[in-house]
Amino acid sequence: MRTAPTILHLDMDAFYASAEQAAKPSLRGKAVVVGGLGPRGVVATASYEARRFGVHSAMPMGQARRLAPNAAYLVPRFGLYREVSEQVMGLLRQLSPLVEPLSLDEAFVDLEAGGVADDEASARAVGERLRADILRVTGLTGSVGLAVSKMLAKIASEEAKPDGLVLIPPGTERGRLGPMPVRVLPGVGPATGDHLRRAGITTVAEIAEAGEDELVRLLGKAHGGALYAMALARDERPVVAERDTKSVSVEDTYDVDIHDRVRVRMEVARLADRCVQRLRAAGHSGRTIVLKVRRFDFSTLTRSETLRGPTDDPAVVREAAARLLESVDTTGGVRLLGVGVSGLADFTQEDLFAQAHAVVQTESLAPGAEGEEAVAVPVDPVAGESGAVAGSGAGEAAGEPVAAAERRWPSGHDVRHAVHGPGWVQGSGLGRVTVRFETPDSAPGRVRTFRTDDPDLEPSDPLPLVVAEDGAAAAASGDGEDSGGAAPMAGGAAG
Repeated sequence: MRTAPTILHLDMDAFYASAEQAAKPSLRGKAVVVGGLGPRGVVATASYEARRFGVHSAMPMGQARRLAPNAAYLVPRFGLYREVSEQVMGLLRQLSPLVEPLSLDEAFVDLEAGGVADDEASARAVGERLRADILRVTGLTGSVGLAVSKMLAKIASEEAKPDGLVLIPPGTERGRLGPMPVRVLPGVGPATGDHLRRAGITTVAEIAEAGEDELVRLLGKAHGGALYAMALARDERPVVAERDTKSVSVEDTYDVDIHDRVRVRMEVARLADRCVQRLRAAGHSGRTIVLKVRRFDFSTLTRSETLRGPTDDPAVVREAAARLLESVDTTGGVRLLGVGVSGLADFTQEDLFAQAHAVVQTESLAPGAEGEEAVAVPVDPVAGESGAVAGSGAGEAAGEPVAAAERRWPSGHDVRHAVHGPGWVQGSGLGRVTVRFETPDSAPGRVRTFRTDDPDLEPSDPLPLVVAEDGAAAAASGDGEDSGGAAPMAGGAAG
């Protein structure tokens, strides 16, 4: 194992939500939740302000609304997130040829391979410079971990959140790991964690004290041996340069065979949700759903189903996996279950939240004074796509509501009006769409309401989060309210 902390792990802070706050001045410093707004939607990312209410990723959207009823609820804009991710990954590739992206907002970098760091001081300097460059180029913040291994670098970046840098000095690793809970180690999920707890092992130090033989007895040769090595801070995994992802999958091995068919169905549904979470994090959708079942006699069965088009809708993946399970006999018991998605494609917004767009929200928009601050309101979970930040703000359109046109206005997405310029959708329903007109480098803008078929209103591409004076990527000055996205976001993302 290397002797200098030259493995860097970068994790952007509340990435999707922070990007939305950077793009929308009126949402900076406020609770923002990004995800599927349909009846079965889940949270993709919550801002730090929303996390204070208990909202977190992978939570059902209905539960998030109950915890934070006044948050802004937005449909993801994956085109924007991919653009920002490409900027960040470009900065990482300037440091080293060995960059291993884990998702749109997370990656490992081997600084030693890039020749930019060979000791603690140089590694820290590179990490601090990277954080500054990310803020300058994107207006967003990221947290950096530095250590001698991938496992430790990721642990360090978690400690650094939000908007910080943590370096674990060589020689201090075991002391640092010892008091941490076992779940901090890669490969320790809920099932393994519970099994270790029942054996009286709750910390990393207790794993090391138990010894390799005991871990192998408890968890099997491969898993037990690997876990014991990690508890001793041993992790020889190299940083692997990015390569095309062929599939995304998750699986769980159970300490005790599962015989209850209802429990098997529940586990498959849970695995499907986890798989979709990884799929979305990587910015992909997929056409083929795969179910893997290892039975009590160690026989392994694989079943697959190919859909008509790519999806990352958790309900679609759950239902397909459930259908595949019906063809598998599990009466003798199940040792392992897995759900995967292959036939990957870059995500399109139509694929992503088709479920959320199936029904137009029919909540009325209350009239108010022009420019009044928008307030999020609870939405009926069966209403489909909603204006999650419902317009209590002003409307210019008046009169009787008209039937909604075929044009759809996803909450949070970009629009441009022929007279009022660029803005974003706060909500829609009853033939009306409410828009806040502001840009990343403006003050919080005014709210206006239009008919959904207004010919002067059109969808538009996202604006750059950082506006360059020379037309290229440049720093935001950060001086005052109208200075651009970077400086306000540094505080907003961190909460």
